[in-house]
Amino acid sequence: MKTPPKRSALASIAAAAFGPLLTLALPEAALAQATSNDAVKPERIEVTGSRIRSLSAESPSPLQVLSSEDIARSGAINLQELLLKNPTLGTPGVSRTNSNFATSSAGVSTIDLRGLGSDRTLVLVNGRRFVAGIPGSATVDLNTIPTEFIERVELLTGGSSATYGSDAVAGVVNIILKRNFQGLVLDAAIGQSEKNDDRKQRFSITMGGNIDEGKGNLIGHFAYSKQGVVLGKNRPGGSVDSISTGAAVTREVDDILKITTPFLSSFAPQGRFLPNTNTTGSRTFDRNGNLIPFSTNGPAGDGVEATGFNRQEFRTLAIPTERLLIATQANYVLAADHTVFLEGTYASTKTKSKLEAFPLDSASIYPVLGPSRGRAPAEARVGGVVVRNPLVPESLFNLLRDTDGDGLRDYGFTRRLSEVGSRGSVADRGTFRVATGASGSLTKGWDYQAFASYGSTSESQVSGGYVNVLNFRNALDAVPDADDTNNNGNRVEAICRDAIARAQGCQPLNLFGFNSVSPGALKYVTAPGLLATFTTQKNAGASVSGEAFQLPAGAVGVAAGAEYREEFSRSEFDPLQQAGLNAGNAIPRTEGEFSVKELFAEVRVPLLKDAPFAKALSISAAVRGGKYSTVGNVTSWNSGLEWSPVSDLKVRATRAVSTRAPNIGELYSPQSQTFPTGLADPCVGITATTASARAIACRANPGVAANIAANGSFRLAQPDIQGISGFNIGNPNLAAEKGNSFTLGVVFSPTGLPLLKDSSFTLDYFKIRVTDPISAPERQFILDQCYGGDASFCRFIKRRPAASGVNSAGSIEFIDAVQRNASERLVEGVDLTVSQAVRVGPGRLSTRLAYTHLMKSYERALAELPADQFAGEVGTARDKAQLQLGYTWAGFGVSTTTTYIAASAIDEQYLAQFDAPAGSVKVPARSYTDVQLTYTQGNVRWYVGIDNAFGTKPPVIPSGVTGNVTGSTTAADVYDAIGRRYYVGARASF
Repeated sequence: MKTPPKRSALASIAAAAFGPLLTLALPEAALAQATSNDAVKPERIEVTGSRIRSLSAESPSPLQVLSSEDIARSGAINLQELLLKNPTLGTPGVSRTNSNFATSSAGVSTIDLRGLGSDRTLVLVNGRRFVAGIPGSATVDLNTIPTEFIERVELLTGGSSATYGSDAVAGVVNIILKRNFQGLVLDAAIGQSEKNDDRKQRFSITMGGNIDEGKGNLIGHFAYSKQGVVLGKNRPGGSVDSISTGAAVTREVDDILKITTPFLSSFAPQGRFLPNTNTTGSRTFDRNGNLIPFSTNGPAGDGVEATGFNRQEFRTLAIPTERLLIATQANYVLAADHTVFLEGTYASTKTKSKLEAFPLDSASIYPVLGPSRGRAPAEARVGGVVVRNPLVPESLFNLLRDTDGDGLRDYGFTRRLSEVGSRGSVADRGTFRVATGASGSLTKGWDYQAFASYGSTSESQVSGGYVNVLNFRNALDAVPDADDTNNNGNRVEAICRDAIARAQGCQPLNLFGFNSVSPGALKYVTAPGLLATFTTQKNAGASVSGEAFQLPAGAVGVAAGAEYREEFSRSEFDPLQQAGLNAGNAIPRTEGEFSVKELFAEVRVPLLKDAPFAKALSISAAVRGGKYSTVGNVTSWNSGLEWSPVSDLKVRATRAVSTRAPNIGELYSPQSQTFPTGLADPCVGITATTASARAIACRANPGVAANIAANGSFRLAQPDIQGISGFNIGNPNLAAEKGNSFTLGVVFSPTGLPLLKDSSFTLDYFKIRVTDPISAPERQFILDQCYGGDASFCRFIKRRPAASGVNSAGSIEFIDAVQRNASERLVEGVDLTVSQAVRVGPGRLSTRLAYTHLMKSYERALAELPADQFAGEVGTARDKAQLQLGYTWAGFGVSTTTTYIAASAIDEQYLAQFDAPAGSVKVPARSYTDVQLTYTQGNVRWYVGIDNAFGTKPPVIPSGVTGNVTGSTTAADVYDAIGRRYYVGARASF
């Protein structure tokens, strides 16, 4: 009998600390500790992309692997930071640098394989599904994955729904956590940017050990991290509001990317007041209370300071994020060839968004009546007598007139609610997941696995900077206290006209001038926003795999199983937000659920072995059938071929049909308000004589026609450019989408060539076509179709009426976007990876190049329409690459990672409005280099690193241009908008 392995003191401590969990174990028999009586034997393992266990660790599909060492030398706190540098990944749907303006899920970290969307990328943890981090979706928040606890990450590109179910249309990201760990590892690091922001702190401890003489293993992990805020004003070009001249003013090609600076907001803290329905001649107040003309982009006529508002002073570029993560894994061998396991994860994440104070206008407070856009009363009738609102300054009152026919003077206004304070939200998210099950051998050559998991994500969000619209209306409706209702002897002071409102604490609100709102009025109108979300996932499955029979070339491997899954999601704002009565987006409650039952099977057949020109030849196939409670029956399948003419060369090909059922948000989301930016009105510049289908469609709108008649051509006022709203709407009649993918690749691992020793070359062609893709059409597409394409899209557009003023008439008020099944979405390209590790001088040099060339990428909204081409545009560059170099000798090490993004064009649909051809306006290529130095002394590794070591600045993509992220002057989710960053840390192992 073998002598049982000795346990270290730390392993004993770990075993004692986690004693209650010692009866549980990990599922993979190949990775479980053998008992002391087990003989050493080769283990069959399961690789990403197949359920069939084999002695080979090679995947039949294109697979890229990032190791724990890759993660360590990246210095990344969040896994998203590392993955986004891989060229197979597209622009994330949500990240720290693109979600500051989101009404929910700000600061969440998502990934997007092939640029096909986060919901088409299936994220697994240890081969099993993980609960979503965004309510109503299938998108996993990578903030909830403990980075230092990851053993490796496997990126499988191409459809994999037959193996893993819905959502694997673009591929799978399988995150493998550490297992069978013994010892103690402490890791701590701090860092910041060269601008003294983006400050980072990270600490983690991982402890594990064997138990019961090696029959089991128990691991515990704790991690804390904090990433600081980055303000847009602290980056080049981000300190002052600006906009593309082309987007705002002209249709000339030469002016497309020219920047107008400043382009200050007309919603100013001192207020902007419209004496009549004509937006020209608006007035404001200087700091001395004098009435002056309003000017957004420069000094007013009397030489005082510019009266517009600089929003960039308050905008956040990167959201601060704080994370606490706890994870545990345990496995225990109950008997020979039978293992039980437990996985547990808890993540607490806190994010904080911040942006400028709320922009409020009279149309948000008062309903549109008659020819008015919604105006505040300057007079009221009390007991049949017309009285003046005593808060309205006489200088402004004398300019006012009755515009809605009720015999009372009124006024329009826009105002920045600076007294209420900056908008923003603090979100606390908690994610909990537990998985348990068993695995082992049924008979010789046949294995089984069974599991059950439960996960939940809850979010509690408190938002500030908003007001109660009904209370605000009461506070504006002020009259003189002629009857001295408050018994203070003052019969000329302002009071709220409504007696019930007064009893509820109403105090008159003075809009006129800087800091004019009293504390009492502020308390009465302020209304913090609340959001609560809850998402759950219940999942269970079982499978068997083994060898059905023998062929001359080897055993026929098969696998079969069943899974059941339930998904539930609820998202609920406070009542004011749901009704749109806090002057913000109207976002109703969303709730829904679905369940799915699935059966799957897989077979792998070896055809030839050690034959001429066929060292090995095999084929494989898999099929999965599912029944959804929402869309009914769906079927996915794939087939594959692997051929090795010689031992150093393998050719692989796969063909797959994947499905994605609509998620809860796509199905059940009610009308949810949003404020889109970067839209170009196709009617701008149209005259009464312009001859085109677009011009005819534009002039058919009475508001547009009135604008043209007044101005000679259709023009827009700045408030209307900045004031477009709309609703995102779900669709319960959606059908499942289908992905058709094909991959063809070559793997070359030369063993007989000394110069190429320990090297590997892979070249893979991929093509993924999604039919009936679920999406809400882009609002720019809706506009372009309505005016010169499919007139049915006009029902989603509402323009302001003809009586709204010479510049506001015909301007866009709402554009709605409804989820639907479009025509197709396609991506096609080539991946190349090259790696080698060789001795050079006294040390060892390792290199790895990953390169992706994008041949095609487009979406076709309607079968009869031309495709909207993405390939080569910002966010979908034709060429992306990552080069990793590492050199180690003695205790020293240096590594560099260089990421390359090729020159990219501005969106072709954006350019089309200027009659500019696709690709005619580009932003230059960018390369970013990260460097890390390490020194190992005994059990401690010290490391220091610089991200974006050369301080490469992002290309300028101004506001108003497609691709710009609000609050930045670039595509902050594509390019590094933060700049050079430093960090230092240490990792101790015992």
